[in-house]
Amino acid sequence: MDTVEARPGRDWAMLALVVLIGLNLRPFLAAPAPILAEIVADTGLGYGGIAMLTLLPMFLMGLGAFIAPGLQAKIGARRGLLMALCILLLGSALRLVAMDGVSLIATAALCGIGVAFIQAAVPGIIKARFPNHVPVVTGLYSAMIMAGGAFGARLMPVLVHAGFGWRAALAWLALPVVIALAAAWRILSDVQSNKPDGALMRQLLGRRRTWVLMAAFGLINAGYTSMIAWLAPYYQAQGWTSADSSGLVAVMAICQAMAALGLPFLARGNVDRRRWLWLTIAFQAIGFFGLAGLPGLAPAVWAGLCGAGLGGSFALAIVTALDHLPRPEQAGALAALMQGGGFLIAAIGPYVMAVLHDWTGGFAAGWALHLGCVLVTALLYLRFDPRSYPDAMPLPS
Repeated sequence: MDTVEARPGRDWAMLALVVLIGLNLRPFLAAPAPILAEIVADTGLGYGGIAMLTLLPMFLMGLGAFIAPGLQAKIGARRGLLMALCILLLGSALRLVAMDGVSLIATAALCGIGVAFIQAAVPGIIKARFPNHVPVVTGLYSAMIMAGGAFGARLMPVLVHAGFGWRAALAWLALPVVIALAAAWRILSDVQSNKPDGALMRQLLGRRRTWVLMAAFGLINAGYTSMIAWLAPYYQAQGWTSADSSGLVAVMAICQAMAALGLPFLARGNVDRRRWLWLTIAFQAIGFFGLAGLPGLAPAVWAGLCGAGLGGSFALAIVTALDHLPRPEQAGALAALMQGGGFLIAAIGPYVMAVLHDWTGGFAAGWALHLGCVLVTALLYLRFDPRSYPDAMPLPS
């Protein structure tokens, strides 16, 4: 794993970089939903094509997480992160010339490829650079991911109403990537490489606990992918404007960010994270129940509860994976694999919602399905007793 020389100010510089990188990992996913009416009118995308804007990048993010540890072993984290940010920048900028639905989906795929390496590398870097503050820094990183989603969703209607076409509005999201890329080039310029063992991934895949982590992460994040894909269209179908529905997505994402930052901080004093993980389950269960059965009663409450549960569980899942192993390169690889398998599962969420919409004529069945998913995840969380970690992950220390 890459490490940084201990120098005054390096911690703050690296923390700033974590913030900048995190802010750029979700805007490209969250941005299209509030302006789908304009995109559909111009490209003719149907529900299946709309789902692909989330499904394909999430699938690539999952697949890429399996490849990233070996790639990082060959090229190092610094070079890999710079290349990944360049790919994310390219995907975002090319949306300016996305003439049809297929090319728009292709730009989403490019962004997903870039984000895949970043998400695989950053948790291990956090454990290596901030070994005594892993929950807090991971919470900050996760909160920035969620805040970036809120930024992307809220910005799009503003730009469209200001006279920008939807292509130009989406392409504006390349600007913060440029800032993150410049910061990474400067801050990571003197990073030394201590490359991970490329065989580590095979060892981890041989442990049952790795697959349990993947399943729990995937079932939860399927709810996230469905929310960013379909929450705005769900309420637009009930007569909401794009601005109002984007505001609802922003409420969800802000609550995600607050929970992603706050819950790991509250959980920092005890390595047993399960009671906090179950709290995130309760939030999501109430939120998805409300979306499915009482959508008009308190939309902001349902969206906020889902967001808080999703954001908190995302951050705590990464912390829990990192808790399993003492060495940063091992813990980082486990977190990468958890995200890889999890995102492959999560990618299915928006498509299943689209299929259920075609079958039932609405989204309520999809929200009910996600309610079931979080209840299954609550049972999986029973296994995350820290006393079981040495037996569940018997790797060389």
